Amino acid sequence: METIIPIKGKVNYSITLDASVWIFDDRKIELEEFLKFDDLAEQNENDYIRTQAERWDRERTGIKPPINKSIKRFEKERVLKESYVIPLKPFLTNACPLENGLKVQLETSNGDHYLITLEEAKNGFLRFSKDGKPLREDGPTHFYYGDGSNASTPYTDISAITII
Repeated sequence: METIIPIKGKVNYSITLDASVWIFDDRKIELEEFLKFDDLAEQNENDYIRTQAERWDRERTGIKPPINKSIKRFEKERVLKESYVIPLKPFLTNACPLENGLKVQLETSNGDHYLITLEEAKNGFLRFSKDGKPLREDGPTHFYYGDGSNASTPYTDISAITII
């Protein structure tokens, strides 16, 4: 299974993503935490706002996200047992979409295509692991809308992202 995902099309910089290394990325979010939309909506909203504020500060100051900061033993064990998603926005931002690139086509390994807006893609998340392991059956990634509207039926088998 190939874990390399290109971002191509109407971008200034075509880049490739390697989903196999995101397990070490501090921007990852546990899938269960990401999928908590209804029961504690207000708390989740506050957590979301705080998280976004922290991300904004990092982007504003030019500080790159911390990668692989010291992980304690219990955190290492947890990483190998949990399922994770990662926000798509930083990767799309790094590719620098052209002004006329308004749509994003998510391409699958079985030939299907999903067309979404650039804004939906920037607010979206890619799932890259299940129980601490890469998605082998229907991967390398799954796409979730940021609002969780497709939480029960995410787009699976995502193998390329094209700005059109």
